[in-house]
Amino acid sequence: MTTEPHPRLADVFPDLTAEIITLLGEQDENGPLAGKVGGLLFYGACTCSSMCTNLLTAPPGSSGSWMVQLKRNGEDVILLSLDPTATTITDIEVLDGRDLGPTSRRRSVSV
Repeated sequence: MTTEPHPRLADVFPDLTAEIITLLGEQDENGPLAGKVGGLLFYGACTCSSMCTNLLTAPPGSSGSWMVQLKRNGEDVILLSLDPTATTITDIEVLDGRDLGPTSRRRSVSV
């Protein structure tokens, strides 16, 4: 159990977390990120616009310009935004239309 103010992503979305780890592990250049996914915190759903579907794994505004595309059968299924150092995943956008349940629905994100 964590004493952090936010739950771990793996506790809220265990299947998504496992899939991200698997897909990252399949990409040699992104293998080091795979080892960090299990410890990511979940800060809630992004509230930047009504169309945004990103899940925050860092405080809002933490992202840099680095992105990692995760593919399944040649199609992008998940986009990971990274911090300016490209070493930490700051948010996750799930592109394959899966329902992540009520936890991913828009709500206030406290900083």
